[in-house]
Amino acid sequence: MDENAFWQLIEDCRPAEPDPDAEVLAATLTERLAQSPLPLVIGFAEQLSWALYRLDRKEYGRDLSDDAFLYTRAAVVAAGRTEFDCVLQDPAAFTPYATALIWAEPLLYAPDQAYERITGEEWDRDTRYSYESCSNAEGWAD
Repeated sequence: MDENAFWQLIEDCRPAEPDPDAEVLAATLTERLAQSPLPLVIGFAEQLSWALYRLDRKEYGRDLSDDAFLYTRAAVVAAGRTEFDCVLQDPAAFTPYATALIWAEPLLYAPDQAYERITGEEWDRDTRYSYESCSNAEGWAD
């Protein structure tokens, strides 16, 4: 899955009504991914990890706990490509997510749940980029 396909899938699965915790988005993504070939699920997980990794920077997360920072970055991804690009261009655009504690934790589990539905096994996933907070050494360098 390339980056354009990733963002299109996010957009296609986003509900029309507000979904601040991304529960509907995550459920829809899980369902869609579970009906897809396994390589697509793996590709989605890779793109999700890459997007979260790119947001893993000191200017965004210095005042948040590791979990709060991860879930807030997920909320930016859940908001779609336009918002994601805006936040990458202007760190101040991240502030509303951090101050309002807008979290999208369920998004993190969508590929794992789809994998389990397809294979019947838990996924011991190891993506190229870690999405865990503070794993982007370049983003946290002084």
